[in-house]
Parts: sequence; C-alpha cells; structure tokens
Amino acid sequence: MTLDELRRERVGLCVSGGLDSRTIARKLVDLGIPVVCFTADLGQPDEKDIRDVVRRMAPCGARTVVVDLKEAMAEACFESLKAQATYDGGYWNSTGVARAVTVRGLLPALKREGCTVLAHGATGRGNDQMRFERYTNVLAPGMKVFAPWRDPQLLAEFPGRKQMVSYLKRCGIEAAGGRKKRYSTDANLAGISYEAEDLESLQTPSTIVRPQMGVWPMQAPARPERFRVRFERARAVAINGRDVTPLEAMRLANRIGGRNGIGIRNALENRIIGTKSRGVYEAPGMELLGCCLLQVYQATLDRRATELFQGLSKLVARQIYDGRYFDPATQAARA
Repeated sequence: MTLDELRRERVGLCVSGGLDSRTIARKLVDLGIPVVCFTADLGQPDEKDIRDVVRRMAPCGARTVVVDLKEAMAEACFESLKAQATYDGGYWNSTGVARAVTVRGLLPALKREGCTVLAHGATGRGNDQMRFERYTNVLAPGMKVFAPWRDPQLLAEFPGRKQMVSYLKRCGIEAAGGRKKRYSTDANLAGISYEAEDLESLQTPSTIVRPQMGVWPMQAPARPERFRVRFERARAVAINGRDVTPLEAMRLANRIGGRNGIGIRNALENRIIGTKSRGVYEAPGMELLGCCLLQVYQATLDRRATELFQGLSKLVARQIYDGRYFDPATQAARA
C-alpha cells in the first residue's frame, strides 16, 4: 500500500512517541489524511508514565489513544514460560510476543475509531514489519496495512534522522537530533531488547548496554537471595509466600531477578527475512520464573515426554518469532 492510496482511508497509526512516530503522524496530518494514533501500554519499564507518549504526540495534530494491555501482556508471558519458548541463543523473545499482544489488543480500538488501515513504523529491514502484517491479516482480514518505511515517497523525503528532525522543526515541533545512539531499545513487561548501531559489530562488547531492568551479574550483590515460587498448571500463583496475579508475578520477578543480575543474554539470531542480527536481551523475570518452572518439568516428565515437549517448545518459539502466534500449528502445540 502506498502513501497516495491512504487518501481514501482512515489510518490508525501505532506509535511510541519517538522521532519516527511523530514524523509519520505529522506527515499524514499535513497531507490531510485522517489519522488517529494508538499506543499500547505493555508495562514498558523504560516508560515511567505511558501518558508521556500522548504528550509527545500532541504537537503532531492527531489524537492519541492509549490501550491498556498490561494484563494481556502478563498472560502472554505466562504462555511463553509454560512453553519454555526461547529463541536463538536461548533468549526470551519479548519483542516477538509483544507484537502479538499489541496487534490483537489495538485492532478493536482501531475499529471503534472507524480506521480502515493499520500503519506502523517498523523498518523495512527487520522482523516487526512481517509481524504487524501477519497478525493484522490473521485477526482482521479486512484491515489494510501501511508500512511507511517501505513507501518510496517517504523514504526519499526522510532518509535519516536529520531530515526528520528538520521537518518537525519546520512544523514548529520540538525535536532534538542529539548524539547518535549506540543501540536501539524495545521494551515491555517481558523484557528489553537492545539492537542495531554499535551492537551490529561483533567486535563491540555486549557490556556497552546499560541494563534498565537490573544489573550485569558482576554488579549484583555478593550475597544470595532466597526465592520461592509455587506453580499450578505451569502458572506462577505465589511468590515468597504471597499469592500473585500474572501481572504481579511478572513485576515482582522482574525486580528480584533484575537486582540479582539474572536474565541478560547476548545472541546472534536468524531473522525472518534471512539475515543475521546481533542483540542483547534483558528479561530478568522471564529467566527467573522460566528456570524455576524448568526444574518442575524435569522432576515430572519422563524421557519421552521431555523429548516431545522440547520439540513443541522449539516450534512455539519459532512461531512467536516469525509472527505466527495465532496460527493453527502454534495453537495445537500449546494445547
């Protein structure tokens, strides 16, 4: 779908409040294309107040709707934990599962606003472009999808950050170019992924990353901390003697695991589009709860059941990564 084709549509734009989001939103407004912005509250640890996204988007001239998906995100975390669905390098694919939650959660809101197109700011070189399109096609076949950073007109006008900053400033919108970031981040309740820029070089140590959910192992306390969790049907229902909901469990496990330096992984993964990508992944709560649940599985499954489970686990992990969480194969494997 091209920019010119949007003139006959009403666009629901998924935004984070960053430079790309503001640039796309303002450009659509300037072109007279009806647009409503949507942001998902996924319990992002790097966003102290999700309403800050609304405030950052306000000068762009389009209304921003916040959809609370924290509970849904916690449930998705529990499903990933149950399946032990870790991807290349053994990391918890927090971004992949979050895209499933985001699209499923935002689509009803888009429909209520009369939107006929879902637009996203994912790069044309990564996985998320595929995930947004696949989930939209599966969950709402009648909804069209627009990928701004695959549109020739937008790519020509905005080849980089400098051009986006300049455009927003001409529109009277404050936008700081700032120093070039050493890596990009994507965060939600399950964890944070750090990718691109300096991390693309294998010569760059993973320790350039400054963890936002905890600390590196060498910075963790030298004394052990006791952690107790009770599982029922592979779901954490109590931590340290206190009953917890999935959202409470994830938040508590994130705090405990994070301060003890748990759950930071360096991985060189195989992307959907066929390229390799290096990243650092931080998921303290997932790693802590996942490790504990694995001990339960090892204590209760015999050899044949374990082999079957491991095969299905890999299938679910690949499906989550590939943007196929709602496919029949994934649902059958999770049953």
